Amino acid sequence: MSKSYGFIEITGVVAAIDALDIMCKTADVELASWERKLGGRLVTIIVEGDVAAVTEAVEAAAANAIKKPASYAVIARPHEEIVKIVELSAKRWKKKNNSNSEEKK
Repeated sequence: MSKSYGFIEITGVVAAIDALDIMCKTADVELASWERKLGGRLVTIIVEGDVAAVTEAVEAAAANAIKKPASYAVIARPHEEIVKIVELSAKRWKKKNNSNSEEKK
């Protein structure tokens, strides 16, 4: 099984969550990270899994999401620099998530 990433960039958080739901229900993929730009008006969802699953998931989301994606792509066997970028994004996301959890205690 080779690792791959699937990206879908879509306008709006609700549309992004819908696309993620479609991807996770369609194939065996996991959320790797996500990014919000322009105050959440543009959201990038990054999933990971094997090449076939990621391809199937991204194509299903692109075809069936409540909004048409701005762009989408699949990267099979990503270069180590791409992996570093995704991991950095995931660390920022998890750090914010952990900070919010600690504030609620």
